[in-house]
Amino acid sequence: MTTARKKIIRGRPVGSSSVDPTIGAAFGRAVVVLRTAAGLSQEAVGLGAGIGRSNMSAIENGRTAPNLQSVVKIAAALGCSLPVLMREFERAHQALLVEQTDTTEH
Repeated sequence: MTTARKKIIRGRPVGSSSVDPTIGAAFGRAVVVLRTAAGLSQEAVGLGAGIGRSNMSAIENGRTAPNLQSVVKIAAALGCSLPVLMREFERAHQALLVEQTDTTEH
């Protein structure tokens, strides 16, 4: 008796994403606001956080979401506390939700 082996497909389905677009965009906006207020470049923040400039760009553009360890390092590289970064994220998130509501109503 032969047993058919089921092929295991690993990873996310094609076209899916692990980043909620609104959350990713809001976190990216928060980083940009704090980075520009501090007069820092993407490269400087990335270097301070141990993240490459291209990955910092992806984070700021909401294409990728950093893990918790990277979020803590980004806050430190920005010269702010984690609560300050999260408050800015919350502002950006609320603004994006309002923008989305405005575009769906018109």
